[in-house]
Amino acid sequence: MATIRDVAKRADVSTATVSRVINQNGYVNEDTKKRVKEAIDQLNYVPNEVARNLFTGRSEMIALFVPDITNPFFPELARAVEDIANRYHYTFVLCNTDNDIDKQIDYLNALQQKSVDGFILVSSSLTEEYLQQIRVPVVALDRMISNCISSVTVNNRLGGRQAVEHLKAIGCQRIAHIAGPEHTNNAVERMRGYLDGVKHEAWFNSSYVVSGAYHFDEAREAAIKLLTDYPEIDGIFAGNDLMGAGVLNAAASLGKNIPDELAVVGFDGVAMAETVTPTLTTVAQPIYDIGAKAADMLIKQIETHDSTVLTEEFNVQLIERQSTLRKEDKDER
Repeated sequence: MATIRDVAKRADVSTATVSRVINQNGYVNEDTKKRVKEAIDQLNYVPNEVARNLFTGRSEMIALFVPDITNPFFPELARAVEDIANRYHYTFVLCNTDNDIDKQIDYLNALQQKSVDGFILVSSSLTEEYLQQIRVPVVALDRMISNCISSVTVNNRLGGRQAVEHLKAIGCQRIAHIAGPEHTNNAVERMRGYLDGVKHEAWFNSSYVVSGAYHFDEAREAAIKLLTDYPEIDGIFAGNDLMGAGVLNAAASLGKNIPDELAVVGFDGVAMAETVTPTLTTVAQPIYDIGAKAADMLIKQIETHDSTVLTEEFNVQLIERQSTLRKEDKDER
């Protein structure tokens, strides 16, 4: 296997000149550059990536941190980030953190030692103290982390209001909410949207709001308890589609007809929402677009060295499916 010394000998230049040509770092006249490139081609020389990283301080690698890879929202998000990374010829690394601060710190330290060029973070536990220790560009995705970091999100509060307005429009009289984790920015915003739509109703009961922690099993158990304690509930807005599927499962176990006895709206717009039975009405995020935007934003910050804090907020769209399509609505159609 050819080495950088072999290339230098063939081109009759120093190894430092070869390095400058490979890494496009420093001035090399065009004739010399041509000789080096011809030598590389003739010898089929492949630069040592470790050596190049040490020389440039760059790896052309970005990392995406997600809290739960089993949630179908995150693989869809990761696909978008990976596609944009590939388009710019960056290596993509996916880290599942369980939103555990120790795992996140371990990943941050290990990847920075490998000269990772930037991070896209879906996190609710990284503090300002930890963020300030990151030496490369960072973009927050799906949820706000800090006012000092660029972010790509959606209008979660508006989405929560849209969910409630839809449930009211189909005739729901008692609407409950199964919320995500209370320390998670987007979950809080979705709950605020729900409260915007119900807090002035005479029937509103604060006990109609329970936590499902963005998980199927926890949402299922929460829904069973909610519907057992308050059988008058005829509409539920779940803070994500995975919890929405848990609510559908709970309703089936209790013998409640969906949607005539209980209508359900989720949030996210993942592909799974179309495959559950009945299919799930959802407030859909443009998942691919927000992932792609975050990756594009990060890579541009890496390559331009521009540290300007940018924020992008995308709109959401309610997609009606069987879980809210009541008999009278079907008849009208």
